[in-house]
Amino acid sequence: MSVHKDVKRITTRTLQEMKRHGEKIAMLTAYDYSMATIVDAAGIDVILVGDSASNVMAGHETTLPITLDQMIYHASSVVRAINRALVVVDLPFGSYQGNSKEALNSAIRIMKESGAHAVKIEGGLEIAESVSRILTAGIPVMGHLGLTPQSIYKFGTYTVRAKEEAEAQKLVEDAIKLQELGCFAIVLEKIPAELAKKVSEQLSIPTIGIGAGRHCDGQVLVIHDMLGLNKGFRPRFLRQYASLYDIMNDAIQHYVSDVKAKDFPSEKEQY
Repeated sequence: MSVHKDVKRITTRTLQEMKRHGEKIAMLTAYDYSMATIVDAAGIDVILVGDSASNVMAGHETTLPITLDQMIYHASSVVRAINRALVVVDLPFGSYQGNSKEALNSAIRIMKESGAHAVKIEGGLEIAESVSRILTAGIPVMGHLGLTPQSIYKFGTYTVRAKEEAEAQKLVEDAIKLQELGCFAIVLEKIPAELAKKVSEQLSIPTIGIGAGRHCDGQVLVIHDMLGLNKGFRPRFLRQYASLYDIMNDAIQHYVSDVKAKDFPSEKEQY
C-alpha cells in the first residue's frame, strides 16, 4: 500500500514515546473500509478492530459469537483504508483461552491474512503463556484488564470492576506481569479512576482507558457509540460527539418521501 511521504506511521514504539512525553493517545474502533478511511484521515493514533463488531456490526448481545474468520474479514477491510494509524485486532473468544498453541495460530492468522500490526488479548496471569508465545513469534500484543467483556458470563454483569481491594490488587499484579511479558500497551476497562492512575504511574508502557478516568495514557471508545449511531446506549463514560442516528434517519425519511412523491429522480438526475 502506498504511504504518503508526509504521513508518519504510528508504531508500537511511537506510543511508548508518547507516554514518555506525556502526549495522550487517541484510539477508536473501526470495522470496515469506509469508516476506517474517515477515522484514519481525522488523525487517530490507533484503530482497534474490536470484537465489539459482534455487537455493533452483527447485532449479537455479547462479543462471544464472533469468529476468527469474521475478525480477519473486518481487520483486512480496515487495513486497506489506513495510511497512518496503528491497527490492533482483538483475538476473539475461544481463539486463545486455555491453549497457547491455538492462541499463537490465531494471532499468526490475523497478522498474515489481514495485514494488521498487533493483536489484543483479554486477561492477566491466566493467559500469560499465550501472551508469551505470541510475542515470541514477533507479534506485538496489547493487553486488556478490568471489565473483560468476553468473560461476561463469569462476571454476570457489565458493572465496574476492581472496586474490592483483592480484585484491585490482582489487577495491578496482572498489569505488571503483562508489561514484564512484553505487551506494548494495556486497555483498562471500567475500573475506578484512582486504580487506573495507580496502574498508569507504575507502568512504563501506555494504558488506554475506557471508563477508567483521565489518568490513563490514552482513551478508546466504540465509534458507533461516540458518533451516536446507537440509540439508547449512554453509559457514564461515553461522550457522544455527534447524533448520526437522527441525521441519517432524517435523510432516509427524506429520500423515501421524495421517491414516493415522484420527486426523485428529477429531469436533471437522469440520462
